[in-house]
Amino acid sequence: MRYIISVLLIVISSVGVFAQRLAYVDSDYILKHVPEYSSAQKQLDGLSEQWQKEIDKKFQEVETLNKAYLADQVLLTDEMRNKREEEIKAKEQEATELQQKRFGFEGELYQQRLKLIKPIQEKIGKAIEEYAAREGLDMILDKASVTMLFARPNFDRSNDIITRLGYKPGSFAK
Repeated sequence: MRYIISVLLIVISSVGVFAQRLAYVDSDYILKHVPEYSSAQKQLDGLSEQWQKEIDKKFQEVETLNKAYLADQVLLTDEMRNKREEEIKAKEQEATELQQKRFGFEGELYQQRLKLIKPIQEKIGKAIEEYAAREGLDMILDKASVTMLFARPNFDRSNDIITRLGYKPGSFAK
């Protein structure tokens, strides 16, 4: 009896799952159509490259100081050695702190990404919500962030969202 009740509950609950209407979108594909995203990404890449050069220069200074110290080490007194070692450590810590400030968790690059990308993501999110409401969909999944082992192309609504945003599907932003 207990077995029959368990089977009935599974069947009833699975009927509810199949009754849901769902679709998926590919947010990476959608973002490729949004010129503002392409522009923001180029701006972030430029900042990242500029900051990386600055950090590389700092670490190169540390390397130069270290090589000079190793070359002079035998000629230095204990006091001079300690002073040079402290100078190298201070420069290395300065470079590491700058790296953390720029690229670390919630660093400047992260903050810039939020500032530039978040409004675009919100615009796409709103378009997806409006589309789901209009089409009576219960659920829309994102192919880019959810592991989908299989999806029928007829459930893909990415082009509908791109059109809703005012862009032409297949015309990638430059």
